[in-house]
Amino acid sequence: MSIEIFTLEDYLRSVHSAGCSSVEVVIDKKMTEMEVIEELSDGMTIGIGGWGSRRKPMSLVRAIACSNLKDLTIVSYGGPEVGLLCATGKIRKAIYGFVSLDSIPLEPHFRNAKQEGTIETGELDEGAFYLGLLAAAHRMPFYPTRAGLGSDMLMMNPEIKTIESPYETSDGEKGEELVAIPALNLDVSLIHMNRADSQGNGQFLGPDLYFDDLFAKAAKRTFMSCEKIIPTEDFLKEGSVHTLKIPRLFVDGVIEAPRGAHFTECPPDYGRDEVFQSEYAASAKDLQSWENFKQKYIEVTDHQEYLKAVDSRTQIGESQNG
Repeated sequence: MSIEIFTLEDYLRSVHSAGCSSVEVVIDKKMTEMEVIEELSDGMTIGIGGWGSRRKPMSLVRAIACSNLKDLTIVSYGGPEVGLLCATGKIRKAIYGFVSLDSIPLEPHFRNAKQEGTIETGELDEGAFYLGLLAAAHRMPFYPTRAGLGSDMLMMNPEIKTIESPYETSDGEKGEELVAIPALNLDVSLIHMNRADSQGNGQFLGPDLYFDDLFAKAAKRTFMSCEKIIPTEDFLKEGSVHTLKIPRLFVDGVIEAPRGAHFTECPPDYGRDEVFQSEYAASAKDLQSWENFKQKYIEVTDHQEYLKAVDSRTQIGESQNG
């Protein structure tokens, strides 16, 4: 990623020479997966966008899996990224609304970690998780809600407090009891978009944004992978203005990664690779199965090598069928 540094003197000279009252500084935020890893450190709280097995930033997740990072807290509407990082020993704690592969209801590597007690967990309902993201995005310490009162969510998360509303009810009674959902403050967020420009604007073209905008706003820094980097002026050729939900203000780095969400779905560019997902899930059944899968698909040099491994598997299958 290259960033031009301007002094005030440079800025004023540029304005004067241009004969205008303002000048725009364009910052190129393009990075590689490995450059993102260099920005991360042990013990960080990392939010990961997407939803279940849908539009996950998997090229970045695999880069973390291959790194020396450890003791991470992962915050997500969980899918294979949680299972993969559990299986590679990167997670200290997972905070989630669920952890699912969609067509496979419970992520099997996450299930193993949970049952074996190798990770800490914070389990919220989907609405409470959303409010935690929203509070962090709005720089609020918490958001109040009635959701969770009388439920096991408070028993499972004793750190979540209740508060009394400072306002009387309409019939003059004292304020009602509310749950104070704490902000899910993130050191870093990782998200994946269909399109992006080099300045950090992101565009989703599928059916749902999956709260990736909140992940970006809730974090101190956000790194966004994408299927394709395009010129800013081409966004509206791809989709309507309503698909432009990730502003460059909240993005620190852009990684061009075609099929970067594989094996999760990223419509309309591609659907979920159910055959590969089944192979991944099956690798959780015993240590040897996982070691074989990890050696073939995880311990590769970069995203391009991963795609070659995936494509060679498909080619072998086609030749056997042919």
